[in-house]
Amino acid sequence: MRAAGRKTPRDSGPLPIAMVPAAPIVQAVGRPRALSPAARVRIALFGIPSGETSVARRGFDVPAAAMRERLESIGLAFVRGYHAALERGGAPALGARLDDEPLEIRGFAFEGAGMALALLDAISPFDRGRWARFARGDGAPHAYMLHVGAGWATARLPHALARRIAGFDPLLRWLVLDGRGFHDGYFARVRRVKRGLVPRDILGYARRAYDQGLGRSLWFGEGGEPGRIAAAIAGLDAARHADLWSGAGLAAAYAGGAERGALEALRDLSGTHRDHLAQGAAFAAKARERAGNPAAHTAFACDVLCGLTASDAARVCDDALAPEPRDGAEPAYESWRARVRSRLEREGSA
Repeated sequence: MRAAGRKTPRDSGPLPIAMVPAAPIVQAVGRPRALSPAARVRIALFGIPSGETSVARRGFDVPAAAMRERLESIGLAFVRGYHAALERGGAPALGARLDDEPLEIRGFAFEGAGMALALLDAISPFDRGRWARFARGDGAPHAYMLHVGAGWATARLPHALARRIAGFDPLLRWLVLDGRGFHDGYFARVRRVKRGLVPRDILGYARRAYDQGLGRSLWFGEGGEPGRIAAAIAGLDAARHADLWSGAGLAAAYAGGAERGALEALRDLSGTHRDHLAQGAAFAAKARERAGNPAAHTAFACDVLCGLTASDAARVCDDALAPEPRDGAEPAYESWRARVRSRLEREGSA
């Protein structure tokens, strides 16, 4: 059975961000409020219609109603966070507004805010420190999601990629590329997933980080269906599979929505990349622990994919992190991921 109103999957292009009337956007956010003139201009220019993240609009085939509802609620949380940041422009009240979101999906609202703040920084002739100030302040617990959100902004910024990530955390900056990969898999599935094309400006290790995000997008694009996720990964170059499976594991544990049988099938289908799948799930546990927004589905996924509790999976990430991460022959971020995989193999059932 197909989702009502589903259209044939297509490359629908990037999320439209231009000249969206302010009134519908305020309604989409769900919290009508008096807006300053500057906020009205920002929303008119860069607002996102809430319907753009619907399963039908994206052409995703998600027959299970519960999964469809979950994925769409995540998209709406992202849009609300994005608009909250456009309204407030990084003002102190932003953190309090995002903390009003339901705990389980709160991280996605911070992700949306990360995109908006990075976008505002890029186009502002004066204040270009909104993202950094928020990341040091109220957004610090959600550092992972803020970096991922900034990656969405890079998809529509004209600057060279090196400039886009230079100002971010030396360790977590690769999550910006992860965010870019998710964005492209979500909004350009034909080119990036079905045809396997990688943007020409993404080179070196950035391609691996990009694929981690692309793998996350498969959880949404394939409706959390293990067989379809595995088939999508198999259709891409074998050298990319490990990072794609890592992203799928992170999304399965962070976004959730799958029953135990589906997670077990995902684990079995990952084959020789089971350790990468587990590492992604462990990163999801760590992101939620740092943000203080635990979820039952994350604990559930860690049990199946890592053979550990969510708290133990998060601890593995902490234990594997070097005291002073430094890039060497490979980025410190990749060295960290490798050590997490090694520890999971020893401590869990990955």
